[in-house]
Formats: sequence, C-alpha cells, structure tokens
Amino acid sequence: MTLKGTGRNDPCPCGSGSGKKYKKCCLE
Repeated sequence: MTLKGTGRNDPCPCGSGSGKKYKKCCLE
C-alpha cells in the first residue's frame, strides 16, 4: 500500500506537514 512513489520513511504527504513517517500516518 503506497501513494505516488512515497516511501515508508518519507515525510507524510497526507498529513498536515507534521513530519511523521509515512508508515505511521498513512498506513494507520
């Protein structure tokens, strides 16, 4: 489950720029 070439360790693209890791903010 990935969004447009976003890695699990990349900054979360679907958050409010919180800087959380992708896997913690998008996969949950």
